[in-house]
Amino acid sequence: MNSAIQLPQIAIRIIREQELIIGPLAWDEARKVQGLQIVDEKRGEVSLQNGDPKNVIDKLVAQYERIFGRASHAVCHDAVQDLIATMSPEEIPSSLK
Repeated sequence: MNSAIQLPQIAIRIIREQELIIGPLAWDEARKVQGLQIVDEKRGEVSLQNGDPKNVIDKLVAQYERIFGRASHAVCHDAVQDLIATMSPEEIPSSLK
């Protein structure tokens, strides 16, 4: 599967995992990330826009970490571990390596 398809899935997986911990606030924080558009929260659809989608994922991880600390970074990484395992190293956003 190519990264253009996987990166939106990674974003959704991160948001949903954060939602299990902090509730609807996870979606509110995701909306603050430049380049990430929530298409349909209920169905879990997002669009990555404005440049490098890996950078948008990095910003999403940073947004949660800025608000909730280092533990949220580990939650993000753990949530997508199976998805990034199938990607080449250059396709993986730096925040998830």
